[in-house]
Amino acid sequence: MAKGRVVIDVERCKGCELCREACPPDILVLAEDLNSKGYRPVIMLDPSHDCTGCALCATVCPDGCITVYRDIPQKPQKKEQTLNGKALSLAA
Repeated sequence: MAKGRVVIDVERCKGCELCREACPPDILVLAEDLNSKGYRPVIMLDPSHDCTGCALCATVCPDGCITVYRDIPQKPQKKEQTLNGKALSLAA
């Protein structure tokens, strides 16, 4: 399964919480501290690494404060081996 990471520009976030409502694994929370504009921004709290990188949070953010990175597991690379001069393709 894919894993994701959310980066939030806390100085631009107004704490509208639309991203929290859109987040399936519920990993976004309001920060305790205020940003320089006096808002409680949203932060990612994901100790169990539940974020899948679905990007729903970034899609609903009205101020474009959220960037989502998605790590997709790579498939095993095939190794080529020869047997009596014939190429054989084997999965690693």
